[in-house]
Amino acid sequence: MKHTETVEIRGHLMDSGVLAKVLDDVLEYGGDYQIDRLDLGRRHDDESRARITIGATAAEQLDRILMRVQIHGVNQVDPGEASTKPAPSDGVFPDDFYSTTNLNTQVRLGGSWVEVEHPEMDCGLLVSDPGLVRTIPVSDVKSGDAIVCGAAGVKVELPEKVADADGQTFEFMSSAVSSEKPQALLVRQIAEQLREVKVAGKKILWVGGPAIVHTGAAPAMVALVEAGFVDVMFAGNALATHDIEANLFGTSLGVDLNKGSGVPHGHEHHIRAINRIRGCGSIAKAVSDGVLTGGVMHSLVTHGKEFVLVGSVRDDGPLPDVFTDVIEGQRAMRAALPGVGFAIMVATMLHSIATGNILPASVPLVSVDINPATVTKLADRGSAQAIGVITDIGLFLEQLATELAPSYRR
Repeated sequence: MKHTETVEIRGHLMDSGVLAKVLDDVLEYGGDYQIDRLDLGRRHDDESRARITIGATAAEQLDRILMRVQIHGVNQVDPGEASTKPAPSDGVFPDDFYSTTNLNTQVRLGGSWVEVEHPEMDCGLLVSDPGLVRTIPVSDVKSGDAIVCGAAGVKVELPEKVADADGQTFEFMSSAVSSEKPQALLVRQIAEQLREVKVAGKKILWVGGPAIVHTGAAPAMVALVEAGFVDVMFAGNALATHDIEANLFGTSLGVDLNKGSGVPHGHEHHIRAINRIRGCGSIAKAVSDGVLTGGVMHSLVTHGKEFVLVGSVRDDGPLPDVFTDVIEGQRAMRAALPGVGFAIMVATMLHSIATGNILPASVPLVSVDINPATVTKLADRGSAQAIGVITDIGLFLEQLATELAPSYRR
């Protein structure tokens, strides 16, 4: 191996399996390694530390390896100084651009470490002046932008574990994803974390799917909005449409929510609901006109909460508030993230993964779904901070509303 670099990693390397993942990544990318030093913690809460020399046959290959292992919190012992190159054209990074993680990141410029604004995975690093570096998606880069290239001069930091008021670490799902967990305890722990987030003055982000309505849990969701535990909502056309359908017709996908059975012409209700709102011009206008008088969207509007609806090719309508350009939808979602201190993702795989892709790893993330694959895929796509609760969405939301909104009655 002609090109080598010495790196360090610290943390719970053995019991978490992180060290094995780092070494596997080195080999997968065609490199080699030598463990120069391994200091193991003696007690369960002690950190371990490893120093590793990584080798590759080409400098570019070594850079790729160094960028890859940084997702695990690996940093170069001597990171050197970052270098930049101009973007060759709009929407195109230089070939050797630094590909970001969602970890807190610093870039060394002019001998000083500069904190990167808004950490996000799979982006580039834009240096707008010597003291300002931020992540930028490839779709937003402009010709001539100064983009950090190579792995030199960049270091990352693993997020600290979140602790509650009693100093207990928020890691109730540190074991493998499983439905065999005491749900009442999980709900109480999540409720306590949400209270702590609000006391700290931070926002709570919800990412919701239409099952919130299908399971009859919309009243619980409304109670959480009214109690102040929903600040931002990300969703697609479906959640808003079926919530509005439920308010206008008492059905969700044509099924009577009180009886659980289909109604005559119920299959038309969702498109008639969309048409009614399109006639008003927006969801907010439908609320102010008295057309929409209840439900989750009504509650978000009347309490001044932010929502971002991003559509897909399968959508009917869609509702007038839905972003049909997904890049514009991504930008709207990113714009709503500052100040978010906790995220809860409920019954939506695609929107959960999309949100996880733009969230910093420092934001605690809970994914609630009846399907374990949703939680697993979220973690596999890079949201390593994701904690999973495998349960029925309706029961979960009702229990959480009971904890946080004392006036809520099923």
